[in-house]
Amino acid sequence: MPPKTGRPASHLQAATRLIRAGHGAGPVAKTVGPPVQKGSTVLLPDAASLYDDASQLTYGRQGLAAQFALQDALAELENAKAVTLYPSGLSALTGALLAVLKTGDEVLVTDVIYKPTRRFCDHVLKRFGVAVRYFDPRQPPEELVGGASAATRLILMESPGSLSFEMQDLGRVAELARARDILTVADNTWGAGYLMRPLDLGVDISVQALTKYVGGHSDVFMGSAAVNDPRLVHALDEGIVNLGWAVTGEDAYQMLRGLRTLPIRLARQGQSGLDVAAWLRTRPEVAQVFHPGLPGAPDHDLWARQFTGASGLFAFSLKPAPAAAVNAFLDALSLFGLGFSWGGFESLAIFCDPQLKVRSFQPDYGGPLIRLHIGLEDTGDLIADLERGFAAYAAAAS
Repeated sequence: MPPKTGRPASHLQAATRLIRAGHGAGPVAKTVGPPVQKGSTVLLPDAASLYDDASQLTYGRQGLAAQFALQDALAELENAKAVTLYPSGLSALTGALLAVLKTGDEVLVTDVIYKPTRRFCDHVLKRFGVAVRYFDPRQPPEELVGGASAATRLILMESPGSLSFEMQDLGRVAELARARDILTVADNTWGAGYLMRPLDLGVDISVQALTKYVGGHSDVFMGSAAVNDPRLVHALDEGIVNLGWAVTGEDAYQMLRGLRTLPIRLARQGQSGLDVAAWLRTRPEVAQVFHPGLPGAPDHDLWARQFTGASGLFAFSLKPAPAAAVNAFLDALSLFGLGFSWGGFESLAIFCDPQLKVRSFQPDYGGPLIRLHIGLEDTGDLIADLERGFAAYAAAAS
């Protein structure tokens, strides 16, 4: 029996009729996007269904039409059996870790991990008795997995790293880790689930900040975790319920809308990023360019094996100069906004060195490290903007 909806009986008092009216008894018109349902209460068909959690949707926090549509689409994107949604990219990573870790476990974490994830590992996981060890991102997989202890439960990777763009061989690490019953997790935000599919490489959990490329417009927060193993499907679902994570229908709809244009935006931004990176290689002010998609770059062969394309995020180092010159370079930019995050339609630039101080391994990048996100602007205009920055840099450094 369907929930009781429709026009209220005429003998009821006005206040009651207003409460009962407008429930929409008729069929919902079919549109190209899912309906955005707003509701905490889910009306159930009969008394027996009230506590039938296994087969009934009983509460709106579990998701409604737009959330379910987004999960289905992301599962298609990631080639996954199931996808869980979280209110931010960071909560997707932390939620996935909390779902599978316990006191006494150890986690091996790439030293280039996203800074807020590192903060969670150091300030939360350790407080609850989970040991954390950081590894050099270019450590050979055999050494990495061979150095795991009996307590190692999980290896957390980010390839490429979102500041300095070192890569890990996700497939080989996953293969070796599985032989020792160690879980693998990859932050795949740079690849957006489209340029690279970690699950296809054998990684157990693929996490991404949908806030970045999937949303694509820098105006909505969300994250996802994709899995294939039924045990992990259950663990992540249980973690969502126990920790109370939820996303709104409006946000899910916006993410789904962004997902439709993801391939086109990534193709444009990836090619523009390669063009700008190649131009930067010619500049006398530049010490090194860090973009795995560039031929001859470190990790390029690994990138070519695992990725089908590039996103618009990469870094380069300036030849050494005083900090005032770095600030002059950034302040002279007018098309590149100075701001964190990335993946939207706009170009961005940040100075990375303050974030590198927490790392256990300190390679020499040749000078101050600048990260660029290349948006959808004309590439020639962006290069002209960078030329203005280099002029200011040279003037301040002299």
